[in-house]
Amino acid sequence: MNKENLLKINDLHVEYKTNKNIIGQKQIIHAVNGVSLDIKQGEILALAGESGCGKSTLAKAILKLEPIKSGCILFNSCKANSLKTFRQFAQIVFQNPYASLNPKMKILEILTEPLVINTNLKKEKIIEIVKEKIKLVGLDENCLDKYPHEFSGGQRQRIAIARALMLNPEFIIADEPVSALDVSIQAQIINLIKELKETQNITFLLITHDMSVIEYLADRVAIMYLGEIVELGKTKDIFSNPLHPYTKALINSVPSFDKTKKQKNILKGDLPSPTNLPDGCKFHTRCPKVMDKCKTCSPNIIGTYHNVKCFLYDNH
Repeated sequence: MNKENLLKINDLHVEYKTNKNIIGQKQIIHAVNGVSLDIKQGEILALAGESGCGKSTLAKAILKLEPIKSGCILFNSCKANSLKTFRQFAQIVFQNPYASLNPKMKILEILTEPLVINTNLKKEKIIEIVKEKIKLVGLDENCLDKYPHEFSGGQRQRIAIARALMLNPEFIIADEPVSALDVSIQAQIINLIKELKETQNITFLLITHDMSVIEYLADRVAIMYLGEIVELGKTKDIFSNPLHPYTKALINSVPSFDKTKKQKNILKGDLPSPTNLPDGCKFHTRCPKVMDKCKTCSPNIIGTYHNVKCFLYDNH
């Protein structure tokens, strides 16, 4: 694996079986379908797509919170066989700060728990680390004696980020970290993530459907549709020259106050069910530029630094 790559995913597949029987058989949900992806040391890679496209499932599979059907996930050039060791390198910040913190525990208990479980540090050292991390996310140590309900949504998300930092991870997954927050607070959390990336050299996988957040925060973008990566490239390249029709639709759907910019090619139709994936290109049922071969054949990934999975670029 390239030394610049912190994480490498090869041909990953994740499936679920539903409880509902159809003609005596359970349905299979094809959540992640052959994803291959490199995440580079010290970058923020954004994973974008509609709700239900498989973003969060991929994140849980990376963190070993969901079993995989096939494929391989390599972290720092090796398979992380020890789950306890892996937890010290990789953490997650969940979407909802109101649900991700135990309401019965004080903030001090919430933040010391990872250190108590995973280290043999003395109590005095643990308290010292907790105070350091809570200041790092912009909160005062006086908050440690309070309960989660005594804080605003933005403050709770800062606490959740502090918890993720407790074991000094190299890699953090931020799963829709600002979508549950007021717009006025979102910018603060976004800037905090950017600051942590730059000052702590933490690698982030940012999962979001908000293209404006991606444009401001991410170094690279992976566009996901029905469990597949359909486009991957540097953020500036994706936004200045989107290649896949799905990517173009996502970018064009971002509201703008500029009256000279008109929204066009707004995505039509609903995301197909992952229990019954379309044949050929998975996007052909909604694509404005669909061709006959799109309905029967799956396109290959084209490009080196700016990749796209689309027949429109077969001859490029």
